[in-house]
Amino acid sequence: MNVKQFLDSTYLKTAAQAGISESENHLVVQNAIQEAIDEDFKLIMIRPECVTLAKKMISDANSKVTIGTVIDFPKGDNDLDFKLAEAKLAIQNGADDLDFVLDYEAFKRGEVELVKNQVIACTKLGLEHHKIVKWIIEVAALSPQQIIQLTALVKNCVIANFKEAQYEKVFVKSSTGFYPTKNGLPNGATIETITLMLENACPLPVKAAGGVRSYDEAVAMIKLGVKRIGTSAAKAIANGQQSQSEY
Repeated sequence: MNVKQFLDSTYLKTAAQAGISESENHLVVQNAIQEAIDEDFKLIMIRPECVTLAKKMISDANSKVTIGTVIDFPKGDNDLDFKLAEAKLAIQNGADDLDFVLDYEAFKRGEVELVKNQVIACTKLGLEHHKIVKWIIEVAALSPQQIIQLTALVKNCVIANFKEAQYEKVFVKSSTGFYPTKNGLPNGATIETITLMLENACPLPVKAAGGVRSYDEAVAMIKLGVKRIGTSAAKAIANGQQSQSEY
């Protein structure tokens, strides 16, 4: 199986998170973008401040790699105005995919209408600009029942407010890859969580992110039914290798 066109090659660390200088981190970002171009991955997923750089490098290379970025990352707890402003800037800078972190803590507090309003408004913005929109629900922060409920919430918001032809452009995504878990528990996609998402997202597509580190794991996710895989181990996966990357 050619997995490359399922892979959103991902680098989302700040310099502080990576434990390196800003200039060193900039070089890591450049290398990640170049690798995505060289390997012909589906997409390069980077932080918003790196979108302009990616746009130039991809354009200069005459590449078909698309650009994704994260919005309100990694906690998703800013208000709607913040989410919309950050998304508008990313669109202006040339992003193709907008991966919004849903305010899962607000959902857990019972603020369902707040979450619905964010999903509807941000999805509307993305679709109006012909972008792919993904909603990160952060499965490691949720119980199985909450995964089901939050996946269904996104699906129902989209079905109620957008046209059927647009459904394929709105994903439910598992994880940021940055959620701190205890006792070595996974903070990203697992077979169990992705199965719950697939069962409750349809007809929306699902993106498995966080924890997919090998070709076999990627193939297993694709066979389950995911349409995208977010991973910092894209090259290793494409080459049939196992990565020790934590995302």
